[in-house]
Amino acid sequence: MRHSKKRAQKKAEEHAEAERQKALTAQLELAAFGEIHKPRKGLLSEPEFWWREHYSWLQESGYLLRPRYAPDWIPSWQGKKKDWFACEDGRGAEYPTRILDGTRLSDGAYVALKLVKKLDHPFERGIGRLFSSEPLAGESANHCIPIYDVLLVPEDEDRVILVMPLLRDYNEPPFDTIGEAVECFRQLFEGLQFMHKHRVAHRDCTSRNIMMDASLYVDAFHPVDQLMKRDFSGYARFRTRTQRPPKYFLIDFGLSRRYDHSVAKPLEVPIWGADKEVPEFQNSDDPCDPFATDVFYIGNVIKKDFIDLNYGFEFIQPLIADMVQQDPSKRPTMDEVVKRFDGIRAGLRSWKLRSRVVDIRENTLDGVIRGTSHWMRRIGFVARGVPAVPQRAS
Repeated sequence: MRHSKKRAQKKAEEHAEAERQKALTAQLELAAFGEIHKPRKGLLSEPEFWWREHYSWLQESGYLLRPRYAPDWIPSWQGKKKDWFACEDGRGAEYPTRILDGTRLSDGAYVALKLVKKLDHPFERGIGRLFSSEPLAGESANHCIPIYDVLLVPEDEDRVILVMPLLRDYNEPPFDTIGEAVECFRQLFEGLQFMHKHRVAHRDCTSRNIMMDASLYVDAFHPVDQLMKRDFSGYARFRTRTQRPPKYFLIDFGLSRRYDHSVAKPLEVPIWGADKEVPEFQNSDDPCDPFATDVFYIGNVIKKDFIDLNYGFEFIQPLIADMVQQDPSKRPTMDEVVKRFDGIRAGLRSWKLRSRVVDIRENTLDGVIRGTSHWMRRIGFVARGVPAVPQRAS
């Protein structure tokens, strides 16, 4: 009897401690992320309510949101033996305060709808439209995300919605060959050079603001869980960048600025973007050259995402080292970067360009599996005369 009471008491104490830890975790979560970011098991979060309230207006404007945001939405798992996370409509937007996916009714194209506050980002709309309008829109060197449409939010003079193509993170799925990465570098350098040529500094051209189109994909992918098909019926099939060369884009002009051609070297007070390693921003609020900062940003992307994580990129290390120098005045301009890169690229042989991108964290077994499939593709590409550096159809 005594042992039973002790066991019961111990169990009660363990339960109380578990509840205390659960409550503490909830408090910490609330303090760190706020009420609107707490898990809701597939239901709408508070920021998503805004999109539901504007569902009909967006539909009248020519853009259809997913069923999740319809005013009469009933979760597809409700009353069924299905988990919310296994359903298409259980996936909420990743950044609902700023962006949501939709479908353009005129042609069925998938689009991204970006909600912009003009007071917070007064130049974003204008810069986006500059590169989306002729004659700049038609230039092959233009890698700025196109703005298809601008919607004025009713009864809210401070907000507009920018309609853009639905893109993917530029490095997912991973690069297969060195040649694929080289083509990515070429497009990124070309795109930033193009912006600088037209006196626009991006000021936040970091990894999260580089994306690519969906050329790789056989199936339409889900906008939130991009591994899955859009209808969640299975995994979205894709090909390599060699097989289906994508176009890479620079996105998000919220911090970008355009300067008059008469100002040879504009100076700007630092504005922190996603990359916190900018040398000239450390311990200083002194105005600095935004174009030189852009060179650091794009160089640091290649350093962090390619050189530091993979074998085989020693050929571009000297150029990147110059681009990320501590002293901004010693960095090359984007014109110089492009010229030097063209020379580097011309010196790379086919065997190097066709070689596999090897992750430094890869174990032996993964290496054998990936290496075998890579060589099978490589032999087929050589036999069919597929270029070692992907070439998009014009």
